Amino acid sequence: MFELMFCSLLTILPDYLYRRYAQGKRFGKEITFFSIWYELRWGITGCLMLTVSLITMIFYFHPSTTSATLYYRTVPILPEGSGRVAEVNVGYSQAVKKGDVLFTLDSSKQRAALETAKRKIAEVDASLTSAESDVVKAEAQIQEAKANLQQAKDELDVKSELQRRNPGIVPQRDIEKLQVLVDQRQAGVDSATASRQSAALRVSTLLPAEKASAEATLAEAQVDLDKTFVRAGVDGRVEQFLVRAGDVVNQLLRPAGVLVPAGAGRQSLQAGFGQIEAQVLQVGMVAEATCISRPWVIIPMVITNVQDYIAAGQFRSGELLVEAQNVVRAGTILAFMEPLYKGGLDGVTPGSSCIVNAYTSNHEEISAKETSTGRAIVLHVVDGVGLVHALLLRIQALLLPIKTLVLSGH
Repeated sequence: MFELMFCSLLTILPDYLYRRYAQGKRFGKEITFFSIWYELRWGITGCLMLTVSLITMIFYFHPSTTSATLYYRTVPILPEGSGRVAEVNVGYSQAVKKGDVLFTLDSSKQRAALETAKRKIAEVDASLTSAESDVVKAEAQIQEAKANLQQAKDELDVKSELQRRNPGIVPQRDIEKLQVLVDQRQAGVDSATASRQSAALRVSTLLPAEKASAEATLAEAQVDLDKTFVRAGVDGRVEQFLVRAGDVVNQLLRPAGVLVPAGAGRQSLQAGFGQIEAQVLQVGMVAEATCISRPWVIIPMVITNVQDYIAAGQFRSGELLVEAQNVVRAGTILAFMEPLYKGGLDGVTPGSSCIVNAYTSNHEEISAKETSTGRAIVLHVVDGVGLVHALLLRIQALLLPIKTLVLSGH
């Protein structure tokens, strides 16, 4: 309507002034309700064409959308395992800090496994102490075996020397017995040495490996026990927390509730524009928004990112081919916006629906030396008509409470 009134000032009004003062035609005389379409045909036709062109220019270069929302992420509250709820620490809706315990599961099995792992470590420590004693014992046995071996060797050497000096003085049978005794005691030394090596190997390698395995089992048991404590992963607020003591929960059932992170939905606004605006929307464009949860307020915004794909075209791999006609609704170009000034979104409820206008700015191109005068004038007109859209947004913001509270059936 505003565009039509503006265009009529440039077309219908001059046409009427020409008819009135140049041709002397007057309303009620030559110009009547039945002849006005003929008398002012040039002005009316020009008005309609100019209005359509102006509206097209405004909505193309200064896009608008009502599909704008402060989306925010929620975290489902789910245990990593499964079990029966033993204790609940928060209510239906409550603020929590990162690390706060939300609820705990029955942990009798996990505590038993943890205690078993601790006892296993104590058992390995005792075995290590025993093995160290075995090493000391084996060292003593080696010394004893070496002493016995030396004694047998000395006796054999003495009798062998006597036999050499006085053949027949020592029976050959005695010398053979002593040689067997030396070999026997040498085997005793070797056996004691092997026992010491075995005990030392247990102390240095086998038992430390068993202890490391037991410690790993203990750590695993501790992790399983910690999983029975379901904690808040981030600062935020728990909502719709319905789980109670005695309930059985696992990852296949519905979440116990949702955790809304602190500050979620308060940093940026996402708006979906028509696909025809793909070439117009650019990072850095200035925009304005008004939200239903904060009426009568215009929030200056700036586009920080434009999604370079349309969500409506996505598909999941399967056994069926994609049928294009099944895409009933055309997708939108998603633009991410942040407040131009700090605290711009204060008071706007996350998830609130908003109306957004984005404004094309050609200031740099107009200021460039290589830009021709004609193009500069056209670009000035393009930038200038954004004022119409800004005015319309303010009218929408003014009428939004009335439309919501009065005209929507309340």
